[in-house]
Amino acid sequence: MIKLIVLDVDGCLTDGSIIYTSTSTEIKNFNVKDGLGISTWIKLGHHVAIITGRNSFIVQRRADELGIKHLYQGIKDKDRVLKEIIASLSLELYEVAAIGDDLNDYNMLSIVGRSFTPNNGVKDIREAVDTVLQNSGGNGAVREMIDIIVQENDQKEEFLSFWINEE
Repeated sequence: MIKLIVLDVDGCLTDGSIIYTSTSTEIKNFNVKDGLGISTWIKLGHHVAIITGRNSFIVQRRADELGIKHLYQGIKDKDRVLKEIIASLSLELYEVAAIGDDLNDYNMLSIVGRSFTPNNGVKDIREAVDTVLQNSGGNGAVREMIDIIVQENDQKEEFLSFWINEE
């Protein structure tokens, strides 16, 4: 059973665009469906980590908003940080799923139990992961990944029960 999902930001939680205003304010666009999936995954009692190569106040804000406790920014060696997170949570690699879209995610994706990339991930990543998603980064790819894992974990009814009350 997957108990931890690990997310890259640019190209997975966002479409990969980095936009700056004339005052050098950074803008990122997050998908609300990804957010609902992430927050519901946490309600199931599971863990979420963000491991990203860049630093951004906006990512900190989004992680706080969704209740993501494991946020690591400015990381070049993502697989090393992932191993530290897994040890701190007393998990095994096979209990972890990750999504990434570019070469800096390759080593991390190669060690987890379940690996994903958005449909616009780079060719080398698409060829290396377990699942190439139908959605692109920033357009529901993370939610699609979560839906697949929830189904594989046999937790769909519990996942839905947070939002759908059958009386």
